[in-house]
Amino acid sequence: MRAVAHTDGGSRGNPGPAAAGFVLEDEAGRQLLARACFLGRATNNVAEYTALVRVLEAAGQMGVSHLTVYTDSELMVRQIKGQYKVKSDLILPLFERAKELQAGFERCAVVHVTRDKNKDADRLVNMALDAGEDIEESVTAATSSATSAKSSASQKKLRLGVLISGGGRTMLNILQAIHRGELNAEIAVVISSLSTVAGVDRAREAGLPVKVIRRKDYPDIDAFSARLEEELTAAGVDLVVQGGWLCLWRIPARYENRVMNIHPALLPSFGGQGMWGHHVHEAVLAAGCKVSGCTVHFCTNEYDRGPIIVQRTCPVKDDDTPDTLAARVFEQECLAFPEAIRLFAEDRLQVEGNRVKIREGKLVPRP
Repeated sequence: MRAVAHTDGGSRGNPGPAAAGFVLEDEAGRQLLARACFLGRATNNVAEYTALVRVLEAAGQMGVSHLTVYTDSELMVRQIKGQYKVKSDLILPLFERAKELQAGFERCAVVHVTRDKNKDADRLVNMALDAGEDIEESVTAATSSATSAKSSASQKKLRLGVLISGGGRTMLNILQAIHRGELNAEIAVVISSLSTVAGVDRAREAGLPVKVIRRKDYPDIDAFSARLEEELTAAGVDLVVQGGWLCLWRIPARYENRVMNIHPALLPSFGGQGMWGHHVHEAVLAAGCKVSGCTVHFCTNEYDRGPIIVQRTCPVKDDDTPDTLAARVFEQECLAFPEAIRLFAEDRLQVEGNRVKIREGKLVPRP
């Protein structure tokens, strides 16, 4: 089947509230699908790439073999064609996903058009921005002109507060899972314990609200913890996600079993104060372990303690270095953390003492 698509993405504020939309038609001009997804806070470039990825996924699922995609983002077209390099850490995974999907068609071209020739996709984007939720237009089999806009059934997005102390790779992984539609969530605030780390710049580039709260600026752990709670509460955070966060803080009652951490080893082994980053992988190699992996757990007021939610494993190879092992473990982290967040959002995690039971079945999402 041959098809034509128009895509668009926009952000009110750049960064600001953002949405991505597309219209997919067969070669006779009959509308097959018209959708827009509300992304929360993001940049124009993220929205444009998200729209491209979404339409490539949809066309592939519908059995399209030859596809032409029209977009008014000249920058994206030049990057897809290899004329410009993608330098943004935030855009690169979306670019790579788009190229991967593009290769699955017999023929797939991405073509630049002027904005006046992209009105339908632009209209859908603005509808999603106005509604603050996903939009899908219903299409009758008889004609593409009989369309009516309707909001898709949607649940309240889970508001995440992400705590970082370094490069922010875990933060970007979660953000990309959100943009791919794998998590019904939004990052409400990013809090860094250091002011000069790369994660702060990456968060700002992604259009995320960033706060820097340094432990050394507070006289004791109680004052530091109170400041964290203040920012998390002000942002309306439902779940706190520690992604490379290195500071112990006292978790208040309101966030009991609502703070998740990921550790680059299989807890309870190789955890505790000082066991972070390469220190963990060096210890795993020194112990002669045959497997390693990662652990997502609810946090307590002790380092690397608390009920375990998800664990994933990977082999330790004879010629591994801390760097090669870290890369293999991080591949598992990119799967484990979104899985744990999704289970929380679906209200499927039941904490009993030091154990987390995962309830089966599709439950009503948390309000």
